[in-house]
Amino acid sequence: MVSILFDKGSLLIKGNIRTPYGRWDSRIGAYRAKSMYYSDIIDYFKESQISFQDKVMHPPPIEFISCKITLRKYQEKALFNWNRNNKKGIIVLPTAAGKTYVALKAICELKTQTLIIVPTLDLVDQWKKRIKEFLDIDSGVISGGEKIIKMVTVSTYDSAYLKASYLGNKFSFLIFDEVHHLASQNYMQIAEMYVAPYRLGLTATYERIDERHKILPSLIGNVVFSLNVKDLVGAYLSPYVYEKIYVKLGSVEKKKYIDEMNIFKSYLKDKKIFMRSALDFQKFIMLTGRDPNARRALLARNNAFKIALNSEEKIKILGDQLKRHPGAKSLIFTLHNDLVYMISNRFFIPSITYQTPRNERREILEKFKNGTYKTIVTSQVLDEGIDVPDASIGYIISGTGSSREYIQRLGRLLRKVEGKEARLYEIVSKETIEVRISNRRSKKEEKVV
Repeated sequence: MVSILFDKGSLLIKGNIRTPYGRWDSRIGAYRAKSMYYSDIIDYFKESQISFQDKVMHPPPIEFISCKITLRKYQEKALFNWNRNNKKGIIVLPTAAGKTYVALKAICELKTQTLIIVPTLDLVDQWKKRIKEFLDIDSGVISGGEKIIKMVTVSTYDSAYLKASYLGNKFSFLIFDEVHHLASQNYMQIAEMYVAPYRLGLTATYERIDERHKILPSLIGNVVFSLNVKDLVGAYLSPYVYEKIYVKLGSVEKKKYIDEMNIFKSYLKDKKIFMRSALDFQKFIMLTGRDPNARRALLARNNAFKIALNSEEKIKILGDQLKRHPGAKSLIFTLHNDLVYMISNRFFIPSITYQTPRNERREILEKFKNGTYKTIVTSQVLDEGIDVPDASIGYIISGTGSSREYIQRLGRLLRKVEGKEARLYEIVSKETIEVRISNRRSKKEEKVV
C-alpha cells in the first residue's frame, strides 16, 4: 500500500511509486518531496486511481467561529479573486485599507485550522485581539516561550521557521502578514515546509529592492488583487497633501559635507567605478572588504549622508512646522535613533525606537490615541507591524530610498476620519545626496489633494 507521511518538514511517499515533485531518498528507500506539494501529490494519486493511505495531517480540533465581519466592496472583490485562484495568492492594499478583515473573513469561510504568520510581537498581540473581537475565539500563540496550538494560531516568522518540522502538518490555511518578509532566504522555507493547501499573503508593499518578491508566486500564488493609496483616497482613506520642503546646509555643515563627498567621488573616479544602479553600489561594497581605500571612501560617503540627514536647519524647520499645527496629532519619522533622541529632547516629545521596552511603547501609543500626547518621534520601528492610532500630520526628517518606507509612513496618516485632511511633509537637505534618495522613495510625487 502506498502511504504519504509528514517527516520533519518534508513528505515521505512510501510504496516505491514515483510522484510529481518527489525525489528518491536512498537513505530510507522512499521518495521525498517538499511539504508545499502535499495537495498536488494527493490530487495525482486520486487522478491516477492509486490507492493510498494519507497519514500527513495532525491538526488541532475545529472550534465554532462566530463571524462578525462586513467587508467593503473592494475587500469583497479581493476575497473573491483569491477564492477564484484556488484559495492561493497575495492581496496588496494600502496601510489602513483593512487587509486584516479580508483575512479574517477568509477564516470564517474556510472554517479550517489556520496559522497566521507575522513579523513582530506587536502584531501577534494585534491579531489576537482581532480574532477575539471578530471571530469570538481565543487564538493560539507560537512565539518566544509560548507554544499554544489552537484552531486559529498566531506566530512570528521566526517561530514559524524554527518550528516548521513540528508545526508543518497542523494547519490547512496559512496567512502571511507583511508577506514581503517571506521572500527572505530563510523565511521562504516556511512556505516549503508546511503542507497547507490554502495560502494568503497580505502587504501594502509587494516589491522588494532585491527583487526577491519574484519568488513569492511559486510559494503562495500570484498577486490576485491590488489597489494603491490613490484608488481609495476620499471614499475609504483620508485625502492628503504631500509637500517637500528643501533646506540648505549651514556653512560648517556644507564644508564638511563637500569634503567627505570629495573623498568618496575621488575614489570612484580613480577606480573608474560608475554608480548607475543598486547593483553597482553592491559591487563597491564588496570592494570594501579587501581595499582599505574603499572602506575609507564608504565611511566618507556615510559621514556626508549623515550630515545631510541630520542638518540643524531641518530641526529649525521642524520646530516652525510644529508651531503651524498646534494640537494636531503628528508623527515624526527619522532614519537614525540619534536624531530621534535629539528631537525628543529638543521639543519634549515622547520617542519610540527599537530600544523602547514593549510596555513603554504601548503606554506611549495609548496616550497618543487618547490625546494625552499630541506628537511622537520615531525611527523605523513604527513603519511596519504596529497598529498606530490615528494621526493627521507626518514629518519625514530622514529615511532610506525605499518606496516601501514612504508608502508605510504615508499610510500611518490615512485612516478615514470625517472632515480630516492629512498632511505629509518631507524635509530634505538641498544640493546633497539626500535629494536623489528622497526622489527615489517618493517617486517625485507632487502635491496631492
